[in-house]
Amino acid sequence: MNILTLEKQDNIGIVWMDYPGEKINKISRELVDEFKQILDTLEADDSVQAVILISRKPDNFIAGADLDMIQSITEPGEAAAISRAGHQLLNRMAAFPKPVIAAINGAALGGGLEVALACHYRLATTHRKTVLALPEVRLGLLPAAGGTQRLPRLVGLQRALDMMLTGRNVYPRQAKRMGLVDELIHPYGLLPAAMNVARQWKQKPVARKRKRSLLEKLLEGNPFGRRIIYKKARQMVQRQTQGNYPAPFKIIDCVQIGLEKGFEKGLAAEAEKFDELVRSPQAKNLIQLFFNMTAKKKNPHPDRVRSFKNIGILGAGLMGSGIADVSINNGFKVFMKDISHQALARGEQVIWQELEKKVRRRIITPFERDQIFSRLAAVVDYAPFRHADVVIEAVFEDLAIKQQVLADTEAVTPDHCIFASNTSSIPIQKIAEKAKRPEQVIGMHYFSPVQKMPLLEIIVTPRTADWVTATAFELGMRQGKTVIVVNDGPGFYTTRILAPMLNEALLLLEEGADILEVDRAMRKFGFPIGPIKLIDEVGIDVGAHVTDVLKDLFASRGARSTDAMKKLFQAGYQGKKNRRGFYRYDEKGKRKKREVNPEIYQFFGGSRRKSFPMETIQQRLAFMMMNEAAHCLQDQILLNPTDGDLGAILGLGFPPFLGGPFRYMDSLGLDTVVDRLKRLAEAHGPRFAPAPILEEMARQGKRFYSDE
Repeated sequence: MNILTLEKQDNIGIVWMDYPGEKINKISRELVDEFKQILDTLEADDSVQAVILISRKPDNFIAGADLDMIQSITEPGEAAAISRAGHQLLNRMAAFPKPVIAAINGAALGGGLEVALACHYRLATTHRKTVLALPEVRLGLLPAAGGTQRLPRLVGLQRALDMMLTGRNVYPRQAKRMGLVDELIHPYGLLPAAMNVARQWKQKPVARKRKRSLLEKLLEGNPFGRRIIYKKARQMVQRQTQGNYPAPFKIIDCVQIGLEKGFEKGLAAEAEKFDELVRSPQAKNLIQLFFNMTAKKKNPHPDRVRSFKNIGILGAGLMGSGIADVSINNGFKVFMKDISHQALARGEQVIWQELEKKVRRRIITPFERDQIFSRLAAVVDYAPFRHADVVIEAVFEDLAIKQQVLADTEAVTPDHCIFASNTSSIPIQKIAEKAKRPEQVIGMHYFSPVQKMPLLEIIVTPRTADWVTATAFELGMRQGKTVIVVNDGPGFYTTRILAPMLNEALLLLEEGADILEVDRAMRKFGFPIGPIKLIDEVGIDVGAHVTDVLKDLFASRGARSTDAMKKLFQAGYQGKKNRRGFYRYDEKGKRKKREVNPEIYQFFGGSRRKSFPMETIQQRLAFMMMNEAAHCLQDQILLNPTDGDLGAILGLGFPPFLGGPFRYMDSLGLDTVVDRLKRLAEAHGPRFAPAPILEEMARQGKRFYSDE
């Protein structure tokens, strides 16, 4: 295998990277071996005065380490040895007697950025796909090729911790401003610019001087100030992760050891802690999640996809404007319709503000902002929809209204147009009952806020045409979503498994539980937001509607549903949207920190509350959700456990480090899951009765992921 090719021009060695048979360059044992050989060649060649490292891939420098290799590690010390080999190679590159210049176009992620950090000079293009990041924390890992040591020394302690603890993307203009790269250039000028730096190096070596504010100098320039930063960072991580993820704490440890005890000791800590993390269950689950998300970037039926470029969106509210936003940002022409110019103006303002944020963060230029916004046309009638290839409705959650907008849409759209409903719970077959083209009606359930939530749940009926499903899948992918396909039914998959968990939270309140205690317990379990707070965020009105849609399904299994949400809605409580919910809100709709609305307890037996063990709360809510997920698989709403895990994690916030409801049940053992559900059923009623599929699989000793 030849990954690296050496070319010489004007006494400059140009090392081209091109991983054969792959869309991306990745760090593997083979690449490391070739790097060693090529450095030997370059060092021995006296005619070579400088080295340029550049990729032949159109939009990728190096995308990180070979995760298959990482995932296969099982023995203690194996990962540490890989890390030390990386240290040895990049230390050699950093100390190379000839300047090494990184010419970056496209993604430089993880180990790819660590390679660039070891170079003496970094150029990056302004290409829209150029992005730099150390995202290892999202995989339950840490940068293991010197990143925890070189990044703080280059950009400063606080900026480095921010990058490594969040894994966030840094775009070219941001990178230049913070000193992560030295120069920006248009993609077509990358190699000539790198050649120019190489030629001038002998006469004018780069004297890099990092810009630091007075506050940075005061805090980062002495051990006492740095101790404050480490302490605050650990407190922030504990608050955000509830201690469920070991990686961010180990990242802080490595940085602290390196800055306080020296570079070599920092590298040693990095290798040791990387070895511990690689074999952790958190990393195994997070890497598997990454693999599953990556697999969803390929349409399973590309041959069935039909051409589309114009999208119509019905509704300019939170969901409609969000769908329009992710569409115009990915190159689509959008007609956004609402009943009034005032509603359209509010939707346009939301989209413009999102684009303005990107300009302020230097992700896009003002020209690019204007270019993107020009793809949006706000309209109050259906006439422009005669050009639409796909129409997505995001109107009020009412069956009659959805059927009416479908009829109005079909009256003007071309015969090939797909109609997609963004409903979160109404069966698609009911919406399509009176449709002229029911085979072209499909569900496309986005999650709020659309710009941030990565999941798209596509819902198909027995009548949905295959090409419609494939085209909707393609649209979701091109909007940047991870797409799962489920069968039609009340609540589909995600809403159906969320509803009984929220119902159980309300039943706990009826039994005397404290709102803060319930939310705190589920945050500690690993959810990003507590269930009671989630009801306020989604809307008590929406919750009441979903309860009504699903009540017959759950009642048929003997499940007890509370009517608390219906009573609250009838009493004028809608949650955050009207500042009347389980929590108290200020005039701007912001939740007052840890302030429960005391009025709410009158609907749950009064203000006297009692304490429940944290584990009791966690088991009742989590096992309710997992059991319903198993019911969905048994009822063939869900097509496979992988989609179930992706949907729960990406759409509902099920703890990623647990791998999703199905992978978590596998880790517990299905016999254990069935036993706990039976004990819960004895204590709290038949709603906890194990799904038959769980009992059958437990009897047979099976797992949802039998190949692992």
